[in-house]
Amino acid sequence: MKKKAGLLLSLALASGAVLTGCGNNDATDTNDNAGGNGDADGIRVGMVADVGGIDDRSFNQSTWEGLKLFAEENGLEVNEDLRFQSSESDADYVPNLTLFAEQGFDLTFGVGFLLADPLATVAEQFPDSKFAIIDSVVKADNVVSINFEEHVGSFLVGVAAAMTTETNTVGFIGGVDSELIHRFEVGFVQGVKSVNPDIEVIVSYANDFNAADVGTTLASAMYTQGADIIFHAAGGTGNGVFTEAINRAQNGENVWVIGVDRDQSADGEWRDGDTVNNVTLTSMLKRVDVAANDIATKTLEGNFPGGQTIVYGLEDDGVGVVEDNLSEEILARIEDYRQQILDGEIEVISTRAEMFEMFPEME
Repeated sequence: MKKKAGLLLSLALASGAVLTGCGNNDATDTNDNAGGNGDADGIRVGMVADVGGIDDRSFNQSTWEGLKLFAEENGLEVNEDLRFQSSESDADYVPNLTLFAEQGFDLTFGVGFLLADPLATVAEQFPDSKFAIIDSVVKADNVVSINFEEHVGSFLVGVAAAMTTETNTVGFIGGVDSELIHRFEVGFVQGVKSVNPDIEVIVSYANDFNAADVGTTLASAMYTQGADIIFHAAGGTGNGVFTEAINRAQNGENVWVIGVDRDQSADGEWRDGDTVNNVTLTSMLKRVDVAANDIATKTLEGNFPGGQTIVYGLEDDGVGVVEDNLSEEILARIEDYRQQILDGEIEVISTRAEMFEMFPEME
C-alpha cells in the first residue's frame, strides 16, 4: 500500500510517566517567561526562537507545536513547565538561553542554526543543564544536535514542481544565504531537473528569515520572469511569497507556492465569493515538531542523547511531502523517486559544489 507522506509519523510518540504541573494556560513573550517553580518531580522545557518569532508559520511555530503536544501528553502546563522566549535580534540569543539555564529548566531548545554559537557559549557556562540545537551541530556532552535531510524532501517537491509547471520556469527563494538553506536549494534543483533537465530554476536569497516585504518583492520578480511555481525556504520571509501569489491569482494568473517545514496550505487560501481557492501546491515537511517531541520525551525518560547528532530523514519520515493538492500521477511519480532514494539508486546532492558540477547552468 502506498505510504501517505502527508500523514507523516504520528506525533503520538512514546511518552513517560504522566506528570502534573501548575501555571498559566498561555505562553507569553516577556522576560518573565522563564520563571516559575514547575513540578519538582517533573520536567521543565524551554524554547528560544530565532528572529522569525514563535508565529512564523514555519520552523519556530512547528517546534513549538511539537513541544506543546509533548506537554499535553505528559500533563505539563504551558507557561509553567513549558515556556518560550522570542528573539528580536541576535543579541537576544545568549540572554534568552541563559535565562532558562539560570532558572533550572531541564532542557532548552535553540531553534535554528543562528543560535548555534550562542548555545555553545551558554552550554559551556552551564555544564549541568541540557540543551538541544536544531539545524546545526554543537559538540558538547550536554547538547544534542538535531538535523534533517532537507535536501531529500526538497528533491521530492522539485519533482512535483517539474510535473506541474506550464512555463518550464520555476523559482527558489531562500532566507539567509547559508549551507543549511543551500540544501533546500540544491535538492529542489536536482528534483526538478530529474524530471525535465530543460526547466529553468531561478534562485534568489532574501538574507533574512523575517522580511515578508522582501519575500513579496523577490516573488514578484520571479513570477514576472515567467516562473509559475516558487519553492520558499525562508521562514517568515516566505509569508510575502504567499501574499504575492494570492494577489496574482486574484488577477487571473495561474501561479503556485511550495511551502516549507509544515503544511502551509492554510497560508495559500483565498476566496472568490463563496469559492475557496489555494495557491499552495504542496509543502516540504521538515518534522521539527516530531524531533522536538522526541528529544523532550527521551529527556523525560532519562535518555537524553547528549553529545549526539541525530538526523531525521526520509526513512523515518523526518521529511516528506504534503499530498493534498497533488494529482495521483504526481504522487505516483514522487513515490517512485522516494523508493529509488531509499534503495540507494538515487543519491540526492546537498551542496552547491555538487549542484554546479551536475548542473553547470546553475552557476
